[in-house]
Amino acid sequence: MRIDKYLWAIRYYKTRNIATEACKKGHVKVNGSIVKPSREVYPTDTLVVRKNQIDFQLTVLDIPASRVGAKLVDIYRKDTTPPEAFAHAEMVRLSQDYYRQKGEGRPTKKDRRAIDDYLDDDFFNSDHDE
Repeated sequence: MRIDKYLWAIRYYKTRNIATEACKKGHVKVNGSIVKPSREVYPTDTLVVRKNQIDFQLTVLDIPASRVGAKLVDIYRKDTTPPEAFAHAEMVRLSQDYYRQKGEGRPTKKDRRAIDDYLDDDFFNSDHDE
């Protein structure tokens, strides 16, 4: 079975087109090498799928005949993704939480003045005796 069809069948991608694009962009590796969407996948192959800034590591157990239900996915693949990958993704997500909501745009005049005051205070309080 083609790698793009396999990833669609085991529900890693919502459509085959999205799976194909991921392969073309180099987000999918089979046995350590980047592959084209037409690459055949076989049992015991190891896959690395980069999705949402997480490198999912999978082992192919069997090839499904067609797209399978979510409860049956574990029959066809074994997920060997280390927990550190998920912890790292969570830390990245938390580090991006600012006091302003995403999409609020440029800083307000009040924000700009606060930034300027902070930078001015920081410059004059440090040792600049030249």
